[in-house]
Amino acid sequence: MRSVLGLGLVLLLSSVYLYLLSAHLPSAHLGDGEPEAGTGLKFPSDLEELREQAALLRHYQQEHSGYVLLLFCSAYIYKQAFAIPGSSLLNILAGALFGPWLGLLLACVLTTVGATLCFLLSQAFGKQHIVRLFPDKVTLLQRKVEENRSSLFFFLLFLRFFPMSPNWFLNMSSPIANIPVSLFFLSVFIGLMPYNFVCVQTGSVLSDLTSLDVLFSWSILLKLLLAAGAALLPAAIIRHYSHAHLKLDGLQPNGVSERKQQ
Repeated sequence: MRSVLGLGLVLLLSSVYLYLLSAHLPSAHLGDGEPEAGTGLKFPSDLEELREQAALLRHYQQEHSGYVLLLFCSAYIYKQAFAIPGSSLLNILAGALFGPWLGLLLACVLTTVGATLCFLLSQAFGKQHIVRLFPDKVTLLQRKVEENRSSLFFFLLFLRFFPMSPNWFLNMSSPIANIPVSLFFLSVFIGLMPYNFVCVQTGSVLSDLTSLDVLFSWSILLKLLLAAGAALLPAAIIRHYSHAHLKLDGLQPNGVSERKQQ
């Protein structure tokens, strides 16, 4: 009961902070007929809402770039720390707001910081609840971590490149499997970089689109192909290494063991 109250208090304080940050935005001078900045801010749930939020924040960014950066970072870490779905849309938004390279740096850093906070929150408040809710998945993860203890960092990279379980589950269950926070931090930063890269590049491309015809231009197609190649290359290297050095018997997508499928 104490762990639930502690987590609830952290969630409440974080929610109040994020609400105050978004509700007390400095004034901005927008064009005629455009909504006042801050009046329509929310977490985007689809691409249409994402384009609306990106347009609003880009106008606001012209006068208050620092505040937009603070708001974006706070919202991103909030979603990651409390395992709220939708980080892919925020990665796309990062590309639209900050460009391909600064957006990528922000996405990688914020993903890692948010996931590490989720790790620490689980360690402090949620370990017994995770075991109670997902006993089979936790047991499977613990067994595979022990079997791959000698190559643990590469095993963690494999789990990020080829997720056997959702990232939110790995974030919350890693302290139960006695994964060192330093290895967890590095594996998230490196392992999710290709995924973040593709999302951020997509956001950067979408922000430059003026019509659907532009989407099929050679420059846009080349950018998307390069992004896909950059994501597939490290994945191929990790897969080659994993088959030679890691013990992966029994692992299937979403953490389902082969024994259960038979």
